[in-house]
Amino acid sequence: MTQLTGRPILGIPGEVGGRPVPADLLTGVRAALVGLAVVGVPVLGLWVITPYADDGAAGATRLAAALWLLGHGAPVLRGGAQAPLSVTPLLLGVLAVVRLYREGAALERRRVLRSRWGGPVALWAGYCAVAVGVALHCAGAGLFRSRVLLDVLVVALVAGAALAAGVRSADPEARAHPVLGLLDRLPPPYRPTGGAEAVGSAALAAGAGLVAAGGVLVAVSALLSAVAGGGRGAALLAGGPAALAGLVLLAVVLLPNAVVWGAAYALGPGFAVGAGTAVAPSGTRLGPLPDFPLLALLPAEGPGGWRWAALLLPALAGVVPALLLGRAAVRPEPWTPAATAVAALAAALPTGAGAAALAWLSGGALAAERMARLGPVPWWTGLAAAGWVALVAVPGALLVRHLALAPSHRTGLARRSALRLRAGAYAAVLRLSSRRAPAD
Repeated sequence: MTQLTGRPILGIPGEVGGRPVPADLLTGVRAALVGLAVVGVPVLGLWVITPYADDGAAGATRLAAALWLLGHGAPVLRGGAQAPLSVTPLLLGVLAVVRLYREGAALERRRVLRSRWGGPVALWAGYCAVAVGVALHCAGAGLFRSRVLLDVLVVALVAGAALAAGVRSADPEARAHPVLGLLDRLPPPYRPTGGAEAVGSAALAAGAGLVAAGGVLVAVSALLSAVAGGGRGAALLAGGPAALAGLVLLAVVLLPNAVVWGAAYALGPGFAVGAGTAVAPSGTRLGPLPDFPLLALLPAEGPGGWRWAALLLPALAGVVPALLLGRAAVRPEPWTPAATAVAALAAALPTGAGAAALAWLSGGALAAERMARLGPVPWWTGLAAAGWVALVAVPGALLVRHLALAPSHRTGLARRSALRLRAGAYAAVLRLSSRRAPAD
């Protein structure tokens, strides 16, 4: 009797044991509030330690709400002129997407019979309910102003996509990517049999390599700026501890954006920091820039010179995909050279699409007129990423495949040669025995 009463009856599978809809709604609300707290706590902390702050607590909470919306890619308006502000802080966006992705996967793993509106739909609704409140709080007059309908729609789309991806990742029947599944429908000479997983791994490796290339450039720029000392970053120390802490926190939030811009620089197209500007290995053309730590890392104006060496980084990013695909091409049954090249091209396409998406998200506008264009050009960046990966991965995979198949090919030739020698010796013995037979 104790065992029966000690176990919750809601754990029994079935209609009674289904997870209630309010629980999933509250899970979505909690996920949104946790993300809002990650943004709001530092903002309110800086407001508390700032002496003679211009705005009250309401202004600080509006700033936190605007940053939370921007982290989902929702644009806001800034100032009395209502200048557009659409640069997405990628760090905040990654935190929101990862949390929703994990919540969706957790819901799918503990799935039981539930009502029609339970599960991911209820979680999404709870998340969007918080987004409506945040957008309404930021809709009035102030330094930052949201456009409620547009911002809630963007947050809803991002939350729905992240939840759907999480649910799909936990479903073993839906893990196969539909685009990569098209490889098995190609004609036999061009079909990398069973290569969808290898192509996906190669695309992820190529993307990670490009991100690493951007990170290397940011780190090198920071090191060179620290060695040079002074310059554009020296004026940042004059604003006091609170202002400096705020700038540092904002720089940390925008650091992934800088990494994406660095990757675009390494790929060749580069990026812009205002209308009429260009930052690329071929040369740098800048105008007046605001005092901001990450902008202090930009190269000096002038021709590229030794900065052309940055183009080596995306070439190195294609080495690992080439190794992965070259090894996959020899097991369990060898691919043809054409199928190996198709697999490398198939890995380059999603890499280019991901680079274009990140370039679009990392850029945008900080104000009207001159600062209305910041960041890389998405389609140029995507084409460059796909081109660099294909340029290295296609011949690299073919070379690795050839080297992997060469030992087995030599072994086959040796075996055939040995069989031929044995057959020749056996035939010679037969001929000799046939000549000696009449004499006997």
